[in-house]
Amino acid sequence: MGGNPLKLGVLVSGRGSNLQAIIDAIERGNLEAQVAVVISDKEDAFALERARKHGIEALFIDPKAYSSREEHEKVIGDELEKRGVGLICLAGYMRILSEYFVDRFRWRIINIHPALLPSFPGLHGQKQALDYGVKISGCTVHFVDEKTDHGPIIIQAAVPVLEDDNEDTLAARILEYEHKIYPRAIQLFAQGRLEIEGRRVKVRRAPAHTWAVVNPPLEG
Repeated sequence: MGGNPLKLGVLVSGRGSNLQAIIDAIERGNLEAQVAVVISDKEDAFALERARKHGIEALFIDPKAYSSREEHEKVIGDELEKRGVGLICLAGYMRILSEYFVDRFRWRIINIHPALLPSFPGLHGQKQALDYGVKISGCTVHFVDEKTDHGPIIIQAAVPVLEDDNEDTLAARILEYEHKIYPRAIQLFAQGRLEIEGRRVKVRRAPAHTWAVVNPPLEG
């Protein structure tokens, strides 16, 4: 890995499987980045233990210790800047970021969502997809703006919805691809290959794909 790798700050609230996918991609040499710090709003988040197992600094910053969301976020932002973080990755972070924080780190915050945005934003995207009856679901990595699950889309993966799926089985199939596309999105950012034009994120030197995902299949 040549030069100085991109420093990541990862915000978490839960078990941190996407954090683990990022760490694994770095350790395999597939991602030119370094996790500088993992920060959680939950003291018992297992993601903090994942970080510590890999020698990564892990901080619990209690939102209850501050009088406002902005004050809490200012402390988080200061900790990120102290460590030279160039990209903030939300990995199961269950707090909505304020306009103050988003503006402070404009186009340097990304998130992963278990649905094909703009469909099914917010909580329980997998259940929303099942309840609506879609045949194809998936996951999305996007830049974060002031609205929930709304910012420009970097990369998506499509996953078929099977006839016997429930929320857990669909979530597990989608999660497998979350673990693939999140490190990929970070690598594209690290390589300076992303360009935002309005709502579109253009990827420099991206190979063209003309195939389509069809479910149920056209034959059989």
